[in-house]
Amino acid sequence: MSSSTELRTDGRGRTTGSVLSGLAVAVGCVLFLGGFVWGAVLYRPYTVPTDSMSPTIAPGARVLAERVDGSEIRRGDIVVFKDDVWGDLPMVKRVVGVGGDKVSCCTKQGRLTVNGTPVEEPYLQGDGPASPVGFKAKVPAGQLFLLGDHRNDSLDSRVHLTDGDHGSVPRSAVNARVDARAWPLGSVGVTQRPAAFAALPGGVSQPGPVQPIALAVVAGAVLILGGAAYGPLARRAARKRG
Repeated sequence: MSSSTELRTDGRGRTTGSVLSGLAVAVGCVLFLGGFVWGAVLYRPYTVPTDSMSPTIAPGARVLAERVDGSEIRRGDIVVFKDDVWGDLPMVKRVVGVGGDKVSCCTKQGRLTVNGTPVEEPYLQGDGPASPVGFKAKVPAGQLFLLGDHRNDSLDSRVHLTDGDHGSVPRSAVNARVDARAWPLGSVGVTQRPAAFAALPGGVSQPGPVQPIALAVVAGAVLILGGAAYGPLARRAARKRG
């Protein structure tokens, strides 16, 4: 065989390509498995059975929720919580008010207000007012006022206004904060923090590391597949040269 067709080796019979492919597989395994472990530690999957959060989260959609302490929750967050007054099952709603807030609806333009400030809510289902039924509530300290995005079909804080906490739930009832939609495939994406709440005191929360985790898993899979494919491709190329 001529020198032009010889493969460079590392002195132990391994070609440079095989060394690099092995390295790619090793790094890929670290990224792939590390991403899954990282995600399993920080996130929990939930299925949303109803359309109370449509169109943001469709019924039957699978979401990834970051495990957080209730003290970290801000207005605009979509949270998973469980409260005995609301029932025994985990529920998913959007936080529109925190302790000390005065939440009411609706203005002449049909908007929700927080402490007298109208809130633009582009995520709502339909073009009607922010709530088909008017309401007012003051959120007690340490509590959260929760509404669904589909206000015409959501059993939320509005139906609990006569409770002792004016329809709110304690921060300690929150199990996780929804960061992304994982299923169905056409709806996959990170949930955005509403800009309207960012202007209010306290601002909005920062997204969790769901995107870096997803990138690590995808990059790991690509490296594993690419590294594993090198051997068969190199042997095929060698046979053709021979």
